[in-house]
Amino acid sequence: MKLYSFFRSGTSHRLRIALNLKGVATDYVAVDLRVDEQQGDAFKSVNPQQMVPALDTGQQVLIQSPAIIEWLEEKHPTPALLPASADDRAHVRALAAMVGCDIHPLNNRRVLQTLRKQFGANEDAINAWCATWISAGFDAYEALIAADTQRGRFSFGDTPTLADVYLIPQVESARRFKVDMARWPLISAIDKACGELEAFKKAVPMAQPDA
Repeated sequence: MKLYSFFRSGTSHRLRIALNLKGVATDYVAVDLRVDEQQGDAFKSVNPQQMVPALDTGQQVLIQSPAIIEWLEEKHPTPALLPASADDRAHVRALAAMVGCDIHPLNNRRVLQTLRKQFGANEDAINAWCATWISAGFDAYEALIAADTQRGRFSFGDTPTLADVYLIPQVESARRFKVDMARWPLISAIDKACGELEAFKKAVPMAQPDA
């Protein structure tokens, strides 16, 4: 399988974590967003949406990290990224969606480039924009996990779940945008716990071939 990825892409980062947790090896194909390589005809033939990540399974090209991670969960069910009960799965999916639907889309490269080029935002303004949405999302995330009296070392229980797969790249992004993580001690503790696992260590941006 081929993984089309960019080292600093949060969606690529979350997929790398999921692949590592599942023990699925891929050939890494770098797509350099810094020079808009994703907009070229070569990558457009891979993914018409011109976004990373994309996963070429040999039979088809999968796009959109939520869909790819769901595919991984179905094809490689062990270790599971979702809990056994429907209620718990809904909770974990909600945590993941808080990041994937409500934080990340407002801070991704397309939005930030539009703020820079069309609205004249400088880097201080960009950091303030990102901090606004990261802080709002992390405040809610922290409150939800604080209310979970059964929670272990991770966002849910004592093993990583889909929630952590989404959360950790967003923490990485928060640091890049100079957000002080001291405001969220529980999220910071989860980040530390995940950082001790090889699957997360291998997925960090600076460990990638194109970093």
